[in-house]
Amino acid sequence: MHEIDQKAAKDKRFVALTSVFAAIFLTGMKLIVGLLTGSLGILSEALHSALDLVAAVMTLFAVKIADKPADKDHTYGHGKIENISALGETILLLITCIWIIYEAFSRLISGNTHVEVNIWSFIVIIASIIIDFSRSRALMKAAKKYNSAALEADALHFSTDILSSAVVFLGLIGTYFNYYFFDAISGLAVAIIVIHISYKLGRKSIDDLMDRTSPELITLIESLAVAIPEIYQVHDIRARNSGALVLIELNIHVHDNLTIKVAHEIAHKYEDIIKANIEKCHVHVHIEPHNTETAREKNLPITE
Repeated sequence: MHEIDQKAAKDKRFVALTSVFAAIFLTGMKLIVGLLTGSLGILSEALHSALDLVAAVMTLFAVKIADKPADKDHTYGHGKIENISALGETILLLITCIWIIYEAFSRLISGNTHVEVNIWSFIVIIASIIIDFSRSRALMKAAKKYNSAALEADALHFSTDILSSAVVFLGLIGTYFNYYFFDAISGLAVAIIVIHISYKLGRKSIDDLMDRTSPELITLIESLAVAIPEIYQVHDIRARNSGALVLIELNIHVHDNLTIKVAHEIAHKYEDIIKANIEKCHVHVHIEPHNTETAREKNLPITE
């Protein structure tokens, strides 16, 4: 592994590991306060953070595996483990929602909504928002830098915690003024937020696992060939995500009288242009002959 790859792997593992410790702290803090006060909002946040902990561990595991080089059994590398991890985290988020919704409706229907609110209720939520904000920023920064699906999913987990904690905070304020049903409603609001984020995260994960290609990416790859007049045509472009990498395959047409060496140089030049415009990609160009115009008309090197 190159030095720059080792640094990237180390950075990814560090930010994932710090998120594990943050999730452990938040889960324990929320669980203790939630049990002491009986607040569904805080208990739902504790469960949310517990699943965040599982997700953070999954992310740490995923980034370690994803950085392993390609081998004879995984010729495209191990990057897909990040997409699998992101999908797994989506499922965990949805499990959270099922429990929160069930408990919230049970409390609203039974009328058992009394909650004891004290200063610790507000402290734990405020501390949670501060920690979640710092972790989500760090994770998203690393995710964008290294194009990591697993880190992006983990960042979304902590981002949803910020939104849900803010909703619970409002619910605690209502409960403090004896509007106890506010707590159950805040729990439902948390579930709605998490379902929305889960849908977006799950859809992206499934798209990556199904090798869905962005039409904009295909258009970009085609447009980059304009810079090389020796290329007559670009077709059969295939692109898919594998963790941090974008794997691209395509065919180009060059004049059939070009030498193998010259044709290879043209393909290599095109690869370099694509890599300069698309971060972290692997490009394979297949060369095909094209003979509708003479090479001499374009002043190209030809074999005699």
